[in-house]
Amino acid sequence: MTIYKSDAGARLLRERYLEALTSWPVPRDEVRVPTPEGETFVLVSGPESAPTLVLLHGSGSNSAEWAHRIPALVERFRVYAVDIIGEPGMSAETRPPLDSDRYAQWLDAVLDHFGVSRAAFLTSSFGGWLALDYATRRPERVAALALRCPIGLGPTKKGFVVKAVLLSLLGEKGRRKSVAGVVGEPESSPIVEQQLLVSANYRYRTGPFPVFGDAALGRLTMPVYAVAGAEDAMVDSRTTQRRLEAAGAVVDLVPGTGHHIPGSADLEFLKEAAANGDFTA
Repeated sequence: MTIYKSDAGARLLRERYLEALTSWPVPRDEVRVPTPEGETFVLVSGPESAPTLVLLHGSGSNSAEWAHRIPALVERFRVYAVDIIGEPGMSAETRPPLDSDRYAQWLDAVLDHFGVSRAAFLTSSFGGWLALDYATRRPERVAALALRCPIGLGPTKKGFVVKAVLLSLLGEKGRRKSVAGVVGEPESSPIVEQQLLVSANYRYRTGPFPVFGDAALGRLTMPVYAVAGAEDAMVDSRTTQRRLEAAGAVVDLVPGTGHHIPGSADLEFLKEAAANGDFTA
């Protein structure tokens, strides 16, 4: 089954993505990487000699979500913004089982294509799950992890699911209210508008995301920083904080904030990791 609800919806989301890329604020290469899971689209920016930073976006999104962060990131890093497979970007629609090692093999292929043996990761939500999965399976290839509202450290809040279903019964108004509640943004926010467009045309992944056990988190030998919204309607941020701190991570909870966090200290964390020699180009 296609990840899109219709061919017209798939075209619309791709057209919007291509429009967004016209505003990419720095020079870039667009690379289509062959992998065991199909072609993967990667935007590459920044000095070739700089330390390597991989960006993994959230669910229902693509690498355009990083555009506002790119100017600051390329001052210090060689940046690879990866469109995750099975998401509404330009990569293959493949969705391997989340409880397999196929996502790790997929990221191996992406890094190998660029000759990258070790990299830091900056991630959002589902991208954080993928980076954690990779770091627990390939710790030698992950120099540092900067996680924004990561999932997979505790169960999804049950109340969020019930409320989302009930609000969806109220039509457009209810769906708008539901999306705004999840991201923690006003109903008129451009972020809410974008998510409404995506949800109207794209099939999100269903079923719970696997939760990482303590043994897996114990394999995180690299520096880890996470930031999460204290009022996240979808994820239990305090469980995220407790479990990551037990694994040696530094975690910030932002008060009055939901699943979307406008800014954080992740760039300073990554700069410090690079200065300390935690990863190489």
